[in-house]
Amino acid sequence: MVTVSGTVPDQATKASVLAHLRKLYGADHVVDRLSVGGVVAPANWSRYVTGMIGPDLKQVSKGWLKIQGNIIDISGEVPNEAVRQQVLSKLSGDFDSHYGIKQHLRISVSKQKILDNTLADRTVQFESGSANLTAAGRAVLDDMAATIKKLHDPFINVVGNTDNVGNRQANIELSLARASAVKDYLVGKGIPAARLSISGMGPDNPIASNDTAAGRARNRRIDFRILKN
Repeated sequence: MVTVSGTVPDQATKASVLAHLRKLYGADHVVDRLSVGGVVAPANWSRYVTGMIGPDLKQVSKGWLKIQGNIIDISGEVPNEAVRQQVLSKLSGDFDSHYGIKQHLRISVSKQKILDNTLADRTVQFESGSANLTAAGRAVLDDMAATIKKLHDPFINVVGNTDNVGNRQANIELSLARASAVKDYLVGKGIPAARLSISGMGPDNPIASNDTAAGRARNRRIDFRILKN
């Protein structure tokens, strides 16, 4: 949702600002808290303000854009440095040299990246040939649960994987049982069950060679894949 608040000089400016925002974000996603009158705006202020409401602005999330007189203050997250420069360049072009721009734009880190960094190079360990978590496996999941909570419980697919030793179908069943055990443990740590789905890939998605013990150990793993926020 986008909330627009403050005071504009006249009804025409209010209507134009709202029309541009509704076109950009969708009418159902714009909350109108604008009031009219009681302010004197700089020359061409209304034209500048409505002109800046375009696709570049939509690339900023979790922030705000404040315009007070001839000062523009923008804050929020952008996906990368190129977009940050693009947004600032567009703002500079939308206003003349009498306007100043203060920016607090930060590069966002994806939730998937945060999950991956938490898991790092560790694996969720189980007792050999079973879906029983080891103490080390539970310790890793404690860290994952804490991170998932900080991310406000996104929808996550818990994926079990095995090496290619033994019967493929048995490995698929074992990988699914292990994914289910991980889900149950995370639910026990306060993660909503409805936010977790499970899959068992067995040996079909290796990340290392199964020709070595080290490679097989890497392939016996649990993946955490964010489906949506």
